[in-house]
Order: sequence, then structure tokens, then C-alpha cells
Amino acid sequence: MKLSHRSFLWIVFASLSFVTACQSGAGPTPADASRPRPTPAPVSTPTAAPAPSELTVCLGQEPNTLYPYGEPNAAARSVLAAVYDGPIDSLSYGYQPVILQKMPSLADGDAFIESVPVSDGDEVVDADGLPVTLAAGVRVYPSGCQSASCIVAYDGQGELEMDQMTVTFSLLPNLRWADGEPLTADDSVYAFDLASNADTPVSKFLIDRTASYEVVDRLTLTWRGKPGYRDATYMTNFWAPMPYHAWGGFSPSDLLDADVSARFPVGWGAYVVEEWLPGEFIRLARNPLYFRAGEGLPKMDALVFRFVADPDAALAALLNGECDLLDPSIRLDGQAALLLQLQNAGQVRVSVVTAMSMEWLAVGIRPASYDDGHVSGGDRPDILADSRTRRAIAMCLDRQQVVDTVLHGLSTVPDTYIPAGHPLYNPSVPSYAFDVTTATLLLDEIGWKDLDGDPSTPRQAYNVTAVPSGTPLVLNYMTTTAIQRRQVSEILSRSLRQCGIGVDVQYLAPEAFYAPGPDGPLFGRNFDLAQFAIGSEGFQPPCGWYTTQEIPNRENHWLGANVSGYSNGEYDAACQRALRALPDEPEYASAFQDTQAIFSEDLPSIPLYAHLRVAAARPDLCGFSLDSTSDSALWNVEAFDYGEVCSP
Repeated sequence: MKLSHRSFLWIVFASLSFVTACQSGAGPTPADASRPRPTPAPVSTPTAAPAPSELTVCLGQEPNTLYPYGEPNAAARSVLAAVYDGPIDSLSYGYQPVILQKMPSLADGDAFIESVPVSDGDEVVDADGLPVTLAAGVRVYPSGCQSASCIVAYDGQGELEMDQMTVTFSLLPNLRWADGEPLTADDSVYAFDLASNADTPVSKFLIDRTASYEVVDRLTLTWRGKPGYRDATYMTNFWAPMPYHAWGGFSPSDLLDADVSARFPVGWGAYVVEEWLPGEFIRLARNPLYFRAGEGLPKMDALVFRFVADPDAALAALLNGECDLLDPSIRLDGQAALLLQLQNAGQVRVSVVTAMSMEWLAVGIRPASYDDGHVSGGDRPDILADSRTRRAIAMCLDRQQVVDTVLHGLSTVPDTYIPAGHPLYNPSVPSYAFDVTTATLLLDEIGWKDLDGDPSTPRQAYNVTAVPSGTPLVLNYMTTTAIQRRQVSEILSRSLRQCGIGVDVQYLAPEAFYAPGPDGPLFGRNFDLAQFAIGSEGFQPPCGWYTTQEIPNRENHWLGANVSGYSNGEYDAACQRALRALPDEPEYASAFQDTQAIFSEDLPSIPLYAHLRVAAARPDLCGFSLDSTSDSALWNVEAFDYGEVCSP
């Protein structure tokens, strides 16, 4: 299905009346002389209509689908931002309504928690956060209980009171799909039904914890969680509408590949997909029914998305005018220095923000071989159990040099598992700057001695707890073969050696490094130091990454983010308090700050640097703004413009 709302018809009327009574060699007759002579109509030259404005965005790959539930890649999400506006934008660690009248809140009353009775056979969420059927022995939080100390085991008899969340969402009035059909609350429920279907490849996490999602009236919906489920992001539990009138005749599995959903979806956003030439481009035209059209939006008449995978080719296309904007789906990290030079010369405009992902150096505190309950002769000595050793390692890592050289000073060195710009960041956590003197004194205190007086040789254990004397402080350092990781590991291994820490750097193919446990070194927990990236989809601090239950092991099929094997009951309890609290409650901020304090003291994993999102544009582009927490760089594409109107 090809949609086009772009048609231009220019009609010029030119009407010239000439009344003449001229005959060759003859003058006017007396009658002609007495008749008033008409004044000729002024001749006007038609002015040329302004050329339609067009913006070309170059993507690092071709979209794999434009079906929102079809697992769209990063390039597809940029296109979808032009087709569907919102419905909620994530900006600056906060949420902003786009097609909703407001974000619901407990303070305003459009979200609330009430005590409800539950009994045997009811669907609830248990004390571990898992959706279950209530039965005898199931552990739950009773109503009003928010700590592990008041968890109860259901006795299987009678009723039990539990807390249930209810949230109400209100759509803006007079929203329309780009084909003219009204957009209503029913379309959001249809989207929920699609997402719930087993053939739709989206996360079922929230769906499994949802008791109901129902229409109240044409513009209003209500979400109810299952009893026991407290969701810190409750204000986002709104399903982006899907056009039932256009897709209702297709099955959920058919929608994965149907042109009407995957190639030419109808949306409510600023633009409509007009043409898709595989391997070349996607063209979008202005949506005249866009709900913000009265504000003069979108600014451009058309958007063209070109696919340019190679960063060098993309930069050349920007400089020669074939691209107006290079999307972050093009990996421009390696061109950062050149881009900054071009910006200084006034040839491009560069936008850089830190991403919601970090590069980490995990410390192998507890290898999987320790899971049998003891450290045997064939196991690696327990050289990383002491948190002081891990802090000393952190001070022996010249992370700032990595940021300054590899990342051209554009990133930051984090002190904890969330960036300093996060509103829940704990400013009191310690900072482990590169300090060989302090680090070596700490290593001496622990018992790691420089017995030969040569800092270039590894230190040896001398009265180190649980480590045989004479054991050299030599660590294997595993990572992938990526160029940037090679650059980083060379700097860090060199700085570690300045402290007398021996380093054996091993570069593995990604499929080997990330292989499932027990064979894979990362998830099989068989390393001393491991460098990799991990990021979060939302901006709630991911304290759960370092809880005991996240340790990959045989029982959980080697699934989990806590590859260091770190376990601290105090940390687990603080994280559980944080995850049970809601943003409206004081406990929410204090508990997350507690987790950061414990984490930074224990250092199960050392944050190296925040990853970057880099975009580049023609120097006169305005309206474009990268945001660390936005899912797409084109979150406000309707405001993009260029030329004289963008002059400061």
C-alpha cells in the first residue's frame, strides 16, 4: 500500500483584454471617438511558487521493518519517529506527554494504589516480582508492606489483602490517523491485544503483570496491575495506538511482513511514508492531518532517508550535500576528531551526548569454579575477593587518558553504575582517579609486595588473606577484537603495569567472548578482568545488575548480568527497597543512593566510560537536538529546518 498526501497543483490565470479598433491606415470613426476607451488591465508577472522543502537524513543501515512490533532496528526507529510522534517522549531523564493530555501521577489522583482482596487461584505478583497463581506457600507482600521483613507466605485459606495499582490515561481530543480516520482509545487497546499475542515478538514483561487494560470512553483508558505489582514507571504503561481500521483484517503473524504494516504503516505523526526503494531510500511526505499542523509543523515538506553504512562515505555525502543529517545509527565515533575539525571550520555541525550504555571492566570476584563451595587446588587463587584490591585496581586504571585520547574528551569517567547527570546520582560516592602512589600503598597494605623493587614485574602475595604466598598478581584481561577495545585495553594494561600488576590481554571473537556459559568466558564466569558494554532501555537505575540472583550459574542456565559473581546481602536489600519504591516516595531516591554507596565501596565491576551518541549535520540545520535518554535522535523531527530561517 503506497500512501501519498503530497500533491501540488499550481494554476496560473492570465487574462488580458485588448480592445482595438485599429485598422491599417485608418483612424477612429466619430462614433469610436465618442466612446470611452477602456484602460488596459495591468499585466502582472506570475511569481514562482517556492520549491518544496526537503531534508535528507542518512542512516547507517536500511530499516528492517516499519512495524513497531516487528523488532525494528535503530535506523527503523528513526523513521518511525517521523510516522508516529511519541506517544510519550523520554527526555532528560523524564517523561513528556505527546498525544496524551498529561502524564499520570499519584499526586494528581489519575494514578492510585488500593488494597484489594485476593484468594487461592487469583493471579498476583509474588515477593520476587514474578507473576504467579496464588496458592499455599506463595510468598507475597501483603497490603501496606514494602520491606522483606513483612513478606508472608499465603496459607491457602481465605482472603489476603494486597496492593493494586490503577493508572488512567487521557488522549488529546481530535487526533486523526494520516488517512483521516479518528484515533481513539480503542486503537490503544488493539495495540495491547496485538502485543499480548504469542506471535508478536515483543517483551511480555509488563503484559504478564497486567490485570486489565480497558477503554473508559473515547479518549480514556485505564491500566490495572496485578495485585502485588508496584511499577516505578507506571506513568508509561500506555500502549502506542495501532490502526485497527487498517490492520484489523490481518493476523498478528501476518502483520510482521504485510506491506500495510511493515513498509507503509499509517500513523498520526508529522510525515507519511510515500515511497520505499529497497537498498536506496525511503521518502516521506508531510502529513496534512498532523495534530500540530496549526503550529506550522512539520517545517519540511518531505523527508528522504538514505542508507549509507560506511562512516567515511556518509561524511563525504554530508560535505557534498547528499545528506543533510547523519543519524547516530552511522557509527561516527571513529570520525570524532575529524568531525570536530570540520565543525571548527564551519563545515558541519556536530552533536554528541553520552548514551544509556557504559563500557565496563568486570572483576572476576567469584569464578564459576567456586560454585561447588570451596576453592580447590585446581582453581584460581582467590586474589580478587578483597574489595581493597579491587579499589586499588581502579586507581591503577588511567581511565581519563582513555576518555581524552580514544574518545577525544567527549565522554566522562563514571564513579558508579549510573552517570553523574542522572537525577538519582549519589554525589557522595568515592571517585577512584588514576593514582599509582595511593594504589601501590594500598596493595602493600593488603600484602601484595614488590619484593624485587622493580615495578615492571608483578607483585607477589605475602600474607594476603586466602592467597598462597608467592602468588604473582597477574590478571588475564579479556575483551573482543573491536578496534576501540584494543585501544582502550592497551592504555589500561600499560597503566596497570605501573602498579606492579601483570596483565595478559586476550582478544576474542565476539561469538566466543559472549558465548553462553559454562563454556563462554564472560557468562561462564571464567576471567579475571573482562571488558564489555552494557546498557539499560529505561533510565531507572539498574541496580539489579549486581544482585545475587543475577549471577549466571548452572541453575539459571547461565543467564544474568552479574558476571563478576558479586554477592552482598546489604546491597541486595537496598536494591530491593529501591525497586519496590515509586518515584513519588522518598524511599525511591534514598534507596538508590544507598545501592550506589555500597557498589562504589565494593566495586564488583569498574565503570570505564559512558558510550557516545554522535550525529553530524549541515551547519545551518536547526531544531535538531540529541538527548541521552531518547530512543531516537529524531524525536522532534517535525521541528527540523535549515537555511536563512535558522540564522541566529
